[in-house]
Amino acid sequence: MKKIIYILGAVLLPCVAMADDVENQNKTSLVLSVRRIGLELSQTQVRNADMYQDSPVSALNADSQEFIKGVFDTALEYKKNRFQWDNSLFMEYGETKLKPENGDVTSSENADDILLSSNLEYECWEFSGFKFGPTVRAAYDTEFVASGDAPRQNIFRTNAGLSLFDNKVIKSLYLTGVYEYDFTYANEKTSKLAAELGWRLEYDLRDGVKFSSNGYYREYLSYSMYVPTDLERDLSAVARLDTNLWGDLTLGPYVQYRRARARGVDVYGSNFIVGISFNYITKFGLID
Repeated sequence: MKKIIYILGAVLLPCVAMADDVENQNKTSLVLSVRRIGLELSQTQVRNADMYQDSPVSALNADSQEFIKGVFDTALEYKKNRFQWDNSLFMEYGETKLKPENGDVTSSENADDILLSSNLEYECWEFSGFKFGPTVRAAYDTEFVASGDAPRQNIFRTNAGLSLFDNKVIKSLYLTGVYEYDFTYANEKTSKLAAELGWRLEYDLRDGVKFSSNGYYREYLSYSMYVPTDLERDLSAVARLDTNLWGDLTLGPYVQYRRARARGVDVYGSNFIVGISFNYITKFGLID
């Protein structure tokens, strides 16, 4: 992490020296962005779930089936001069319950995630509509309930690196170093270092029709101790096509893919979801 901080400082110092305070003064805005509040009717296909029953990642030990999940994704976006600071809350949950005529009720989680994050980006340069500069991020990643035979996931994560941001299409594209503190298991608290590439894209295909995508790829480099369920590689990607039905209500197809490999398993676990998404999407300008 010290190397990451030194590199980030070396990039930031010339940026500060180049800052044009006169040009950027009084540019302040605060927006509550409702990126998505909705319901998703989905069909999921999970591979190697039997090998990941002890994993705290619900997407890797779920059952292949049809289900409905709820999604809540909002962000408070603050911009002042060359700084952009986003504070977001993402939540999703999906569960299927089966009640046989003669037998006990069984339930299976298909999606379970709570992600509270804060991202700070600084514009060093702007060219062709792209803003470029250093970024620092912090996040707390957990779940509503425990997954499978594992306890409820609890991870604190910090990132530092470089990003392109606030473009008409590329809302965020970053490459960072990651420090992760995993306290999912009370007796096996793990510190990890990783590299991460992430993105959030939006593109208006035509009036009332928008394509969007977000996700990340994370490669873990070192660990403070050996925990078999800790991930070595982790890929998560989502793509949606939202068509306006009425006002801020949208409907459209989406795909979601999660693929990861744990340290104690020699095969990848994956979860591929295809479905229809019904959402409420809007923005509220608080300061402009």
